[in-house]
Amino acid sequence: MLVIAAPGQGAQTPGFLRPWLDDATFAARLDWLSAVAGIDLAHAGTEADESTIRDTRVAQPLLVGAGLVTALELFPHPGDAFARIGAVTGHSVGEIGAAAGARVITAEQAMVLVRERGNAMAIASAATPTGMTAVLGGDRAEVLEAIARHGLTAANDNGPGQVVAAGTLEQLAAFADDAPARAKLRPLSVAGAFHTAHMAPAVDHVAALARSVSVHDPRTPIISNADGRILHDGREVLARIVGQIARPVRWDLCLETMLDLGVTGLLEMPPSGTLTGIAKRFFRDRGVSVETFSLATPDQLDDARAFCERHGEASQIETSPTWRMVVSPAKGVFHRAEEALERDLLAPGVTIGDVTSLRDRIPVEAAHGGHVVEWLVEDGDPVSPGQPLLRLHPEAVPA
Repeated sequence: MLVIAAPGQGAQTPGFLRPWLDDATFAARLDWLSAVAGIDLAHAGTEADESTIRDTRVAQPLLVGAGLVTALELFPHPGDAFARIGAVTGHSVGEIGAAAGARVITAEQAMVLVRERGNAMAIASAATPTGMTAVLGGDRAEVLEAIARHGLTAANDNGPGQVVAAGTLEQLAAFADDAPARAKLRPLSVAGAFHTAHMAPAVDHVAALARSVSVHDPRTPIISNADGRILHDGREVLARIVGQIARPVRWDLCLETMLDLGVTGLLEMPPSGTLTGIAKRFFRDRGVSVETFSLATPDQLDDARAFCERHGEASQIETSPTWRMVVSPAKGVFHRAEEALERDLLAPGVTIGDVTSLRDRIPVEAAHGGHVVEWLVEDGDPVSPGQPLLRLHPEAVPA
């Protein structure tokens, strides 16, 4: 089972795109996305220095654009990808690239969204001096308690021993003077407190623009970095892309979902290394063997394609013109709703049941409604993330 992951801001390094631009097709595609984003992505990925590509307004379009064009190098015929990829996901801004890869939005829509996201976050960051500090090691409960005690937010929870605290510079300074036992603090070179309430103005701006974005349901399951849930409704994917600007990233829960899915191979898109490094430690600590691949340069493409072939399997929710599938958002026990069970025709947005796990109770909706073709699970059945629950014929439901 293959998962493709897109990295977030901070993964970029000066010159990381240089070897890719020897390919004329790659360069032309990047130029097109540069025109959409209003930024010279080729210059940013080859000649720009570290301080330039650290700028939020540059870093975010650069990361998404690089991922989108590299994906076309990995899968020259995009339709082939849906017979290989079990799920896609992205850390922070990487979720925009993942959504485009799953065909929820177009590449052009992704670049407009990321351009506006980066600009709005840069403006929000300038309003108040804020920052982020990585907390490495220490007891998890003590780390989270100390972060909360100083009024900070655990903006990134990347797994055992890797939490990022975010807030004002004064709060971070006080936190540094009162660091949790056995924890190392590493201030991050970022413009502000991303994924916290400090970014609320950016959410408002991007949300207003997103109302004009048309979406499609994903061709491949998307693992949400908000809570690790499997998404199969394009409108929800877009809403979460907007909301995550000021919402913590729970990469630890994404990794948990990968385990629930039965992942055997995790491939990270360029600029790679950060997410596969976290994943290796996470899976090793769980005693699970998962092969990882960090795609960094074009001379790795043949090996990367072989990796995808070795681990690939078709998506369970690939779209079809004759029926729609409702799938489980998480691991747990499925309980069917009586109202849905008694009807042959379901209205859009009706709740068909819920999935109960040790963590929470998650309602499951039939986003588009339609005629019930067949139930694929019984009440009380254990389910895994992305497992098909109900097959519907997408016929219009009378008002």
